[in-house]
Amino acid sequence: MTTSLTQYIDLYTQHAEAICAHAPAAMNALRPDALAALGGATLPKKGQEDYEATDLEKVFAPDYGVNINRVPFAPDAAASFRCDVPNMSTCLYFFFNDIFAESRTAARNTQAGLVIESFADAQKNHPEVLQKHLGSLADLKKPEVALNTLLAQDGMLIYVPKGMVVEKPIQLVNIFKAAAPVMALRRMLVVLEEGAQAKMLVCDHTQDAEHSYLASQVVEIVAERGSMFDYYDLEESSESTHRVSSIFVRQAEESNVLIDGITLLNGITRNDYYVNIDGEHAETHLLGMTVASARQHVDNHTFISHNVARCESNEMFKYVLNDQSVGAFAGKVLVKENCPRTVAYQGNRNIVASADAKMYSKPQLEIYTDDVKCSHGSATGQLNEEALFYMRSRGISEAEARQLLMQAFMSDVIDAVRLPALKDRLHHLVEKRFRGQLAMCADCTVANCAAAKDTTTLNI
Repeated sequence: MTTSLTQYIDLYTQHAEAICAHAPAAMNALRPDALAALGGATLPKKGQEDYEATDLEKVFAPDYGVNINRVPFAPDAAASFRCDVPNMSTCLYFFFNDIFAESRTAARNTQAGLVIESFADAQKNHPEVLQKHLGSLADLKKPEVALNTLLAQDGMLIYVPKGMVVEKPIQLVNIFKAAAPVMALRRMLVVLEEGAQAKMLVCDHTQDAEHSYLASQVVEIVAERGSMFDYYDLEESSESTHRVSSIFVRQAEESNVLIDGITLLNGITRNDYYVNIDGEHAETHLLGMTVASARQHVDNHTFISHNVARCESNEMFKYVLNDQSVGAFAGKVLVKENCPRTVAYQGNRNIVASADAKMYSKPQLEIYTDDVKCSHGSATGQLNEEALFYMRSRGISEAEARQLLMQAFMSDVIDAVRLPALKDRLHHLVEKRFRGQLAMCADCTVANCAAAKDTTTLNI
């Protein structure tokens, strides 16, 4: 039977030598298992378990090009992009499609001892890190993960040594630009040794929206004892850009990990989050925020596994949907046997602002032990009519009242951000998004970008 996977498996079979020739040994070592995992596999279709709203078979079906021969696309990074987040200096890196590059200022801003480099360089400089951790968390039973593992040729390593506190946030900007439809296969490995701390901001942008794009990305985060890591994922791409992202996290004792997925502009997005809490007194904070209009489609799936006692997880995803947009949330918190004194909260809150918008929600708790504090909840509705009436009675227009209420609805997710400059910026971006003033790339400047000239409003 021919499926959307078939074309990519055939691509690998025909060009395996070229794919491996342009990739480090640590990545090539994973390909036989990935190919075996794809044998007879199919991508999930709409209506299957945990895929009630999203058809990955259709997402991968177009004949996207893959840059097998690593044809360079390397504009002057500093000239082509400027992120206008006030009062925040970062260590800036890029993926141009799926080719890794650092900014001209990266070396100057990067702290001594901190390792941020491509997998190709890491194979030379830190082969032991790649050999130990690359592929250790990614689940090849997931066909989209196996496909990424089969075809990806490079990636980004972030390695924070024992006890290091990274002073400046690490910023990764993913930029799509091509003369034809392209699939970018992005890979990231983050390793924090004992007591290490770091914060990271990932921004997705589409420089040329005339073509369709697909981002396939796999992120592995290893948080050792007492480490702390923040991962903020901001998607402002285009309606012709689709993304399938899988993030895998393993936490040791007393570690603290915060992941915040923010979607403001996209085509079809599927985000999978898999967290294994393997050490006592670890904390997980998993947050998500979506503002969608037109035909945007955002699907978040989470799985948090409490494998030991005395750990805590806090999960909250919020959506505001308008027009014919679609939102989906499916989450499970698993508390295994012999894991007492677990504290876990899972919540999903949604505003459906039009009759044609749709929201799918499925929160789950699965608990096999006693002496726990666990709860979950989901609520989907429209704006509070009493609050609207009260504000209009005070002279506020209906449009302004709606915008203020939706901004307030998102505030608790934004306020959980542990980067003050980013927190302030997100409040501003969300306000602009609700006002219909947010263009494709917000206030970031991409040289020669058609999107920057786009005056199309996105009214909510």
